[in-house]
Amino acid sequence: MTTLVIMPTYNEREALPTTLAHLRQTVPEVDVLVVDDSSPDGTGEWADRATASDSQVHVLHRAGKEGLGRAYLDGFRWAMERGYDTVVEMDADGSHRPEDLPALLTAARSEPAPDLVIGSRWVPGGSVVNWPWTRQLISKVGTGYARLALRLTVRDATAGFRVYPARTLRRLPLGEVESQGYCFQIDMTWRVQRARGRVIEVPITFVERTQGRSKMSRAIALEAITRLTEWGLDDRRRRIKLRIEKLAQALRRRA
Repeated sequence: MTTLVIMPTYNEREALPTTLAHLRQTVPEVDVLVVDDSSPDGTGEWADRATASDSQVHVLHRAGKEGLGRAYLDGFRWAMERGYDTVVEMDADGSHRPEDLPALLTAARSEPAPDLVIGSRWVPGGSVVNWPWTRQLISKVGTGYARLALRLTVRDATAGFRVYPARTLRRLPLGEVESQGYCFQIDMTWRVQRARGRVIEVPITFVERTQGRSKMSRAIALEAITRLTEWGLDDRRRRIKLRIEKLAQALRRRA
């Protein structure tokens, strides 16, 4: 089974060398695709040099900063065009530990076959290290709101360390996905669940970055709240409409 790890980057020149070296040492069988948004700090150029000494490392350059969601979607297409069986989302800043990846890949190969494996901070056995209580609160509230608005069953809907079988990505309407940031992760989880896919969570240890700066912003949080509310209302309207149609059909049969 061939596996591609996708790492979106924007100004990760300090963190990427360490993260990539750790990943290649821990899980040497996987390939890596760095998706760089023309980082001003030279991240993309460093990644290009890394490919010269490691044939399992690849780089996808994009014209500018287009967001996390678009980076992953471009990476998904790159992976499917080249026939990878499994696609991994992973941060380049060191917050996702490579030593947790084997457990996620093992879960992805289990039976019955899952359609999405999430590396979760908020299931038993999961944890966070050096994360301020404010970030923990944002993450938990975000997932709680997603569970309420969209009837999600997962405990960590905003998690960015996850594994998709390629068959799942081929089945989803990726061209319709427009969300970014944390909202992208919730969006993809919801799409898998709506398609009646099987989602499982594996506990991981999330470590706050020690290099570079977090990409979390008010705009990203606002997008998540706005889209979640819109999706939740649309879903409720859809379900009410279906109930009305079923009731009308039952009444017609009785008439």
